[in-house]
Amino acid sequence: MENMLHLTPVPAHTTLPNCCALEPEMLPPAITTTPVITLPVIDMSRSRGEVCQAMLDAGKEFGFFQVVNHGVSEQVLRDMEVVCEEFLQLPAEDKAHLYSDDNKKLNRLFSGSTFKTGSFWMDCLRLACTFPGLADSVHEWPEKPKRFREVFQKFVMQARGMGLEILQLLCEGLGLPTGYFEGEQTDGNVFVSTIWYPPCPNANTTLGLPPHCDRNLITMVLSGNVPGLEVFYNGDWFKVEPVRNAFVINFGIQLEVVTNGILKSAEHRVLTNAALPRTSVVTSLMANDDYIIGPAEELLSEDNPARYRNTMFGDFMRLYNKALEESGGDVKQAIKYFKII
Repeated sequence: MENMLHLTPVPAHTTLPNCCALEPEMLPPAITTTPVITLPVIDMSRSRGEVCQAMLDAGKEFGFFQVVNHGVSEQVLRDMEVVCEEFLQLPAEDKAHLYSDDNKKLNRLFSGSTFKTGSFWMDCLRLACTFPGLADSVHEWPEKPKRFREVFQKFVMQARGMGLEILQLLCEGLGLPTGYFEGEQTDGNVFVSTIWYPPCPNANTTLGLPPHCDRNLITMVLSGNVPGLEVFYNGDWFKVEPVRNAFVINFGIQLEVVTNGILKSAEHRVLTNAALPRTSVVTSLMANDDYIIGPAEELLSEDNPARYRNTMFGDFMRLYNKALEESGGDVKQAIKYFKII
Protein backbone atom coordinates (compact mmCIF):
# COMPACT_ATOMS: atom_id res chain seq x y z
CA MET A 1 0.00 0.00 0.00
CA GLU A 2 2.96 2.34 0.50
CA ASN A 3 3.23 2.56 -3.31
CA MET A 4 -0.22 4.10 -3.71
CA LEU A 5 0.11 7.66 -4.93
CA HIS A 6 -3.37 8.84 -3.98
CA LEU A 7 -2.86 8.01 -0.30
CA THR A 8 -0.15 10.68 -0.05
CA PRO A 9 -1.42 14.25 0.41
CA VAL A 10 -0.95 16.19 -2.83
CA PRO A 11 1.45 18.78 -1.29
CA ALA A 12 3.80 15.89 -0.40
CA HIS A 13 4.30 15.10 -4.11
CA THR A 14 7.03 17.69 -4.50
CA THR A 15 9.59 15.48 -6.24
CA LEU A 16 9.30 12.58 -8.61
CA PRO A 17 10.57 9.22 -7.25
CA ASN A 18 13.54 7.93 -9.26
CA CYS A 19 11.63 4.75 -10.09
CA CYS A 20 9.09 6.77 -12.10
CA ALA A 21 11.63 8.61 -14.28
CA LEU A 22 11.51 7.18 -17.81
CA GLU A 23 13.95 7.03 -20.68
CA PRO A 24 13.85 10.20 -22.83
CA GLU A 25 12.59 8.38 -25.94
CA MET A 26 9.41 7.41 -24.09
CA LEU A 27 8.55 10.96 -23.09
CA PRO A 28 6.70 13.88 -24.65
CA PRO A 29 8.73 17.04 -25.46
CA ALA A 30 9.71 19.22 -22.49
CA ILE A 31 7.39 21.92 -23.83
CA THR A 32 4.38 20.06 -25.13
CA THR A 33 3.61 21.07 -28.68
CA THR A 34 1.67 17.94 -29.49
CA PRO A 35 -1.22 18.82 -31.80
CA VAL A 36 -4.79 18.16 -30.77
CA ILE A 37 -7.03 16.04 -32.94
CA THR A 38 -10.75 15.75 -32.61
CA LEU A 39 -11.49 12.08 -32.92
CA PRO A 40 -14.67 11.39 -34.88
CA VAL A 41 -17.61 11.90 -32.51
CA ILE A 42 -20.32 9.47 -33.55
CA ASP A 43 -23.92 10.11 -32.52
CA MET A 44 -25.39 6.63 -32.02
CA SER A 45 -28.93 8.01 -32.29
CA ARG A 46 -28.46 8.67 -36.02
CA SER A 47 -29.51 6.20 -38.71
CA ARG A 48 -27.99 2.75 -38.43
CA GLY A 49 -26.36 3.00 -41.84
CA GLU A 50 -24.69 6.31 -41.00
CA VAL A 51 -23.40 4.98 -37.67
CA CYS A 52 -22.04 1.77 -39.26
CA GLN A 53 -20.15 3.70 -41.90
CA ALA A 54 -18.80 6.27 -39.45
CA MET A 55 -17.47 3.54 -37.15
CA LEU A 56 -15.81 1.69 -40.02
CA ASP A 57 -14.20 4.86 -41.34
CA ALA A 58 -12.90 5.81 -37.89
CA GLY A 59 -11.68 2.27 -37.23
CA LYS A 60 -9.72 2.14 -40.45
CA GLU A 61 -8.25 5.62 -39.99
CA PHE A 62 -7.60 5.94 -36.25
CA GLY A 63 -8.61 2.76 -34.41
CA PHE A 64 -10.35 5.23 -32.07
CA PHE A 65 -13.50 7.32 -31.97
CA GLN A 66 -15.90 8.84 -29.45
CA VAL A 67 -19.60 8.08 -29.07
CA VAL A 68 -22.48 10.14 -27.70
CA ASN A 69 -26.14 9.14 -27.20
CA HIS A 70 -24.68 5.73 -26.45
CA GLY A 71 -27.32 4.34 -24.09
CA VAL A 72 -25.47 4.77 -20.79
CA SER A 73 -27.69 7.15 -18.86
CA GLU A 74 -26.36 10.51 -17.69
CA GLN A 75 -27.48 9.65 -14.14
CA VAL A 76 -25.32 6.52 -14.18
CA LEU A 77 -22.35 8.57 -15.43
CA ARG A 78 -22.77 11.13 -12.65
CA ASP A 79 -23.18 8.39 -10.02
CA MET A 80 -19.94 6.78 -11.23
CA GLU A 81 -18.09 10.07 -10.89
CA VAL A 82 -19.35 10.44 -7.31
CA VAL A 83 -18.60 6.91 -6.06
CA CYS A 84 -15.17 6.85 -7.70
CA GLU A 85 -14.26 10.06 -5.88
CA GLU A 86 -15.75 8.72 -2.63
CA PHE A 87 -13.67 5.54 -2.96
CA LEU A 88 -10.58 7.64 -3.61
CA GLN A 89 -11.18 9.58 -0.38
CA LEU A 90 -11.61 6.49 1.83
CA PRO A 91 -8.94 6.05 4.51
CA ALA A 92 -6.16 3.58 3.72
CA GLU A 93 -7.41 1.01 6.24
CA ASP A 94 -10.67 0.66 4.30
CA LYS A 95 -8.77 -0.23 1.12
CA ALA A 96 -5.79 -2.22 2.37
CA HIS A 97 -7.48 -5.62 1.84
CA LEU A 98 -7.92 -4.81 -1.87
CA TYR A 99 -4.25 -4.05 -2.54
CA SER A 100 -2.17 -6.62 -4.41
CA ASP A 101 0.94 -6.69 -6.60
CA ASP A 102 -0.21 -9.98 -8.16
CA ASN A 103 -1.40 -9.14 -11.68
CA LYS A 104 -3.15 -12.52 -11.91
CA LYS A 105 -5.58 -11.47 -9.20
CA LEU A 106 -8.83 -10.48 -10.90
CA ASN A 107 -9.97 -7.86 -8.37
CA ARG A 108 -7.26 -5.65 -6.94
CA LEU A 109 -6.02 -2.18 -6.11
CA PHE A 110 -2.51 -1.44 -7.35
CA SER A 111 -0.04 1.25 -8.35
CA GLY A 112 1.62 1.93 -11.69
CA SER A 113 4.95 1.62 -9.89
CA THR A 114 4.49 -2.17 -9.98
CA PHE A 115 4.40 -2.49 -13.81
CA LYS A 116 7.08 -4.85 -15.15
CA THR A 117 7.84 -2.55 -18.07
CA GLY A 118 8.43 0.54 -15.93
CA SER A 119 6.96 2.71 -13.17
CA PHE A 120 4.08 4.99 -14.08
CA TRP A 121 2.17 7.78 -12.34
CA MET A 122 -1.22 6.19 -11.66
CA ASP A 123 -3.26 4.15 -9.20
CA CYS A 124 -5.87 1.66 -10.35
CA LEU A 125 -8.79 -0.29 -8.95
CA ARG A 126 -9.50 -3.18 -11.33
CA LEU A 127 -12.69 -5.19 -10.93
CA ALA A 128 -13.75 -8.32 -12.83
CA CYS A 129 -17.38 -8.75 -13.87
CA THR A 130 -18.56 -12.22 -14.91
CA PHE A 131 -21.32 -12.66 -17.46
CA PRO A 132 -24.03 -13.76 -17.67
CA GLY A 133 -23.93 -14.21 -13.87
CA LEU A 134 -22.83 -10.71 -12.85
CA ALA A 135 -24.21 -11.19 -9.34
CA ASP A 136 -21.57 -13.89 -8.80
CA SER A 137 -18.77 -11.32 -8.98
CA VAL A 138 -20.36 -8.37 -7.15
CA HIS A 139 -19.58 -9.81 -3.70
CA GLU A 140 -15.86 -9.55 -4.54
CA TRP A 141 -16.10 -5.77 -5.04
CA PRO A 142 -15.51 -3.09 -2.38
CA GLU A 143 -18.29 -2.67 0.18
CA LYS A 144 -17.43 0.98 0.75
CA PRO A 145 -18.61 3.56 -0.06
CA LYS A 146 -22.16 2.45 0.61
CA ARG A 147 -23.53 2.71 -2.97
CA PHE A 148 -20.38 1.45 -4.68
CA ARG A 149 -21.62 -2.00 -5.70
CA GLU A 150 -25.03 -0.76 -6.81
CA VAL A 151 -23.60 2.03 -8.97
CA PHE A 152 -20.87 -0.12 -10.52
CA GLN A 153 -23.35 -2.88 -11.33
CA LYS A 154 -25.63 -0.46 -13.18
CA PHE A 155 -22.68 1.06 -14.99
CA VAL A 156 -21.15 -2.21 -16.19
CA MET A 157 -24.52 -3.52 -17.42
CA GLN A 158 -25.12 -0.41 -19.53
CA ALA A 159 -21.51 -0.08 -20.71
CA ARG A 160 -21.36 -3.73 -21.77
CA GLY A 161 -24.65 -3.29 -23.63
CA MET A 162 -23.15 -0.32 -25.47
CA GLY A 163 -20.09 -2.37 -26.37
CA LEU A 164 -22.13 -5.25 -27.75
CA GLU A 165 -24.20 -2.81 -29.81
CA ILE A 166 -21.03 -1.28 -31.29
CA LEU A 167 -19.76 -4.76 -32.18
CA GLN A 168 -23.08 -5.57 -33.84
CA LEU A 169 -22.86 -2.37 -35.88
CA LEU A 170 -19.35 -3.37 -36.95
CA CYS A 171 -20.70 -6.79 -38.00
CA GLU A 172 -23.20 -5.10 -40.26
CA GLY A 173 -20.61 -2.75 -41.71
CA LEU A 174 -18.08 -5.52 -42.36
CA GLY A 175 -20.59 -7.99 -43.73
CA LEU A 176 -20.10 -10.49 -40.91
CA PRO A 177 -23.00 -12.70 -39.74
CA THR A 178 -25.39 -11.15 -37.24
CA GLY A 179 -24.16 -11.82 -33.73
CA TYR A 180 -20.67 -12.82 -34.89
CA PHE A 181 -19.08 -11.31 -31.77
CA GLU A 182 -21.60 -12.77 -29.33
CA GLY A 183 -20.89 -15.89 -27.30
CA GLU A 184 -17.33 -16.92 -26.51
CA GLN A 185 -15.75 -13.80 -28.03
CA THR A 186 -17.40 -11.57 -25.43
CA ASP A 187 -18.47 -13.99 -22.67
CA GLY A 188 -15.20 -13.69 -20.77
CA ASN A 189 -14.76 -11.29 -17.89
CA VAL A 190 -15.60 -7.64 -18.37
CA PHE A 191 -12.92 -5.62 -16.59
CA VAL A 192 -13.75 -2.21 -15.17
CA SER A 193 -10.60 -0.29 -14.22
CA THR A 194 -10.90 3.01 -12.39
CA ILE A 195 -7.60 4.83 -12.89
CA TRP A 196 -6.50 7.87 -10.91
CA TYR A 197 -3.69 10.14 -12.08
CA PRO A 198 -2.72 12.52 -9.25
CA PRO A 199 -1.02 15.85 -10.03
CA CYS A 200 2.59 15.04 -10.91
CA PRO A 201 5.55 17.13 -9.64
CA ASN A 202 7.53 16.66 -12.85
CA ALA A 203 5.16 15.83 -15.67
CA ASN A 204 7.90 15.92 -18.32
CA THR A 205 9.85 12.97 -16.93
CA THR A 206 7.17 10.30 -16.56
CA LEU A 207 3.87 9.07 -17.99
CA GLY A 208 0.53 8.07 -16.55
CA LEU A 209 0.45 5.00 -18.82
CA PRO A 210 3.09 3.85 -21.33
CA PRO A 211 2.51 3.44 -25.07
CA HIS A 212 0.43 0.30 -25.54
CA CYS A 213 -2.31 -1.39 -27.53
CA ASP A 214 -5.21 -3.06 -25.75
CA ARG A 215 -5.42 -6.80 -26.41
CA ASN A 216 -9.17 -7.41 -26.27
CA LEU A 217 -11.94 -6.63 -28.81
CA ILE A 218 -12.90 -3.12 -27.75
CA THR A 219 -12.32 -0.84 -24.78
CA MET A 220 -14.68 1.93 -23.69
CA VAL A 221 -13.16 4.83 -21.76
CA LEU A 222 -15.08 7.37 -19.71
CA SER A 223 -12.33 9.95 -19.30
CA GLY A 224 -13.90 13.01 -17.68
CA ASN A 225 -12.96 16.51 -18.81
CA VAL A 226 -9.22 16.62 -18.04
CA PRO A 227 -7.07 15.87 -21.13
CA GLY A 228 -4.31 13.28 -20.97
CA LEU A 229 -4.95 10.59 -23.56
CA GLU A 230 -2.72 10.62 -26.65
CA VAL A 231 -3.07 8.44 -29.77
CA PHE A 232 -0.23 7.56 -32.15
CA TYR A 233 -1.34 8.52 -35.66
CA ASN A 234 0.65 9.05 -38.86
CA GLY A 235 3.98 8.90 -37.04
CA ASP A 236 3.16 11.39 -34.26
CA TRP A 237 1.40 11.57 -30.90
CA PHE A 238 -1.85 13.53 -30.86
CA LYS A 239 -3.78 14.76 -27.85
CA VAL A 240 -7.41 13.65 -27.65
CA GLU A 241 -9.80 16.40 -26.59
CA PRO A 242 -12.43 15.06 -24.14
CA VAL A 243 -16.12 15.41 -24.99
CA ARG A 244 -18.63 15.74 -22.14
CA ASN A 245 -20.57 12.49 -21.48
CA ALA A 246 -18.82 10.72 -24.38
CA PHE A 247 -17.01 7.40 -24.32
CA VAL A 248 -13.73 7.00 -26.16
CA ILE A 249 -13.89 3.71 -28.07
CA ASN A 250 -10.59 1.95 -28.63
CA PHE A 251 -10.19 -1.08 -30.92
CA GLY A 252 -8.02 -3.81 -29.41
CA ILE A 253 -5.59 -6.20 -31.07
CA GLN A 254 -8.17 -9.00 -31.01
CA LEU A 255 -10.43 -6.93 -33.27
CA GLU A 256 -7.51 -6.17 -35.60
CA VAL A 257 -6.82 -9.92 -35.83
CA VAL A 258 -10.47 -10.89 -36.40
CA THR A 259 -10.86 -8.30 -39.17
CA ASN A 260 -7.51 -9.37 -40.69
CA GLY A 261 -6.19 -5.84 -40.32
CA ILE A 262 -9.18 -4.01 -41.83
CA LEU A 263 -9.68 -2.31 -38.47
CA LYS A 264 -6.57 -1.37 -36.56
CA SER A 265 -5.49 -1.19 -32.97
CA ALA A 266 -3.58 2.04 -32.38
CA GLU A 267 -0.91 2.71 -29.78
CA HIS A 268 -1.94 5.18 -27.13
CA ARG A 269 -0.56 6.55 -23.88
CA VAL A 270 -1.57 8.86 -21.01
CA LEU A 271 0.33 12.02 -20.05
CA THR A 272 0.58 13.33 -16.51
CA ASN A 273 -0.60 16.75 -15.39
CA ALA A 274 1.25 19.04 -13.00
CA ALA A 275 -1.87 20.85 -11.76
CA LEU A 276 -5.00 18.72 -12.15
CA PRO A 277 -5.93 15.21 -11.07
CA ARG A 278 -7.52 12.99 -13.72
CA THR A 279 -9.85 10.00 -13.38
CA SER A 280 -10.85 7.59 -16.12
CA VAL A 281 -13.08 4.50 -16.05
CA VAL A 282 -11.96 1.86 -18.55
CA THR A 283 -14.32 -1.00 -19.51
CA SER A 284 -12.87 -3.91 -21.50
CA LEU A 285 -14.79 -6.77 -23.13
CA MET A 286 -12.84 -10.04 -23.07
CA ALA A 287 -13.12 -13.44 -24.75
CA ASN A 288 -13.15 -16.77 -22.93
CA ASP A 289 -9.60 -18.01 -22.38
CA ASP A 290 -10.13 -21.13 -24.52
CA TYR A 291 -11.65 -19.28 -27.49
CA ILE A 292 -9.54 -19.45 -30.65
CA ILE A 293 -9.05 -15.98 -32.08
CA GLY A 294 -8.07 -15.57 -35.72
CA PRO A 295 -9.17 -13.82 -38.92
CA ALA A 296 -12.86 -14.26 -39.75
CA GLU A 297 -13.20 -16.64 -42.71
CA GLU A 298 -15.85 -14.36 -44.23
CA LEU A 299 -13.22 -11.64 -44.68
CA LEU A 300 -10.55 -13.85 -46.31
CA SER A 301 -10.01 -14.49 -50.00
CA GLU A 302 -7.25 -15.38 -52.43
CA ASP A 303 -6.42 -11.71 -52.67
CA ASN A 304 -6.73 -11.21 -48.91
CA PRO A 305 -5.11 -14.19 -47.16
CA ALA A 306 -4.86 -14.49 -43.38
CA ARG A 307 -2.31 -12.09 -41.95
CA TYR A 308 -2.49 -13.42 -38.37
CA ARG A 309 -2.21 -16.92 -36.95
CA ASN A 310 -4.99 -18.55 -34.93
CA THR A 311 -4.27 -18.48 -31.19
CA MET A 312 -6.21 -19.46 -28.09
CA PHE A 313 -7.14 -16.23 -26.32
CA GLY A 314 -5.60 -17.23 -22.99
CA ASP A 315 -2.32 -18.09 -24.76
CA PHE A 316 -2.52 -14.87 -26.76
CA MET A 317 -2.74 -12.81 -23.57
CA ARG A 318 0.09 -14.71 -21.89
CA LEU A 319 2.45 -14.69 -24.88
CA TYR A 320 1.77 -11.04 -25.70
CA ASN A 321 2.51 -10.02 -22.10
CA LYS A 322 5.73 -12.04 -22.15
CA ALA A 323 6.83 -10.54 -25.47
CA LEU A 324 6.01 -7.06 -24.20
CA GLU A 325 8.17 -7.55 -21.11
CA GLU A 326 11.07 -9.05 -23.08
CA SER A 327 11.01 -6.17 -25.58
CA GLY A 328 10.86 -3.52 -22.87
CA GLY A 329 7.34 -2.50 -23.82
CA ASP A 330 7.82 -2.44 -27.61
CA VAL A 331 4.30 -3.01 -28.97
CA LYS A 332 5.47 -3.58 -32.56
CA GLN A 333 7.84 -6.35 -31.48
CA ALA A 334 5.21 -7.98 -29.28
CA ILE A 335 2.58 -8.20 -32.04
CA LYS A 336 5.04 -9.70 -34.55
CA TYR A 337 4.70 -13.09 -32.85
CA PHE A 338 1.10 -13.39 -34.06
CA LYS A 339 1.60 -12.12 -37.62
CA ILE A 340 1.93 -14.41 -40.63
CA ILE A 341 2.42 -11.64 -43.19
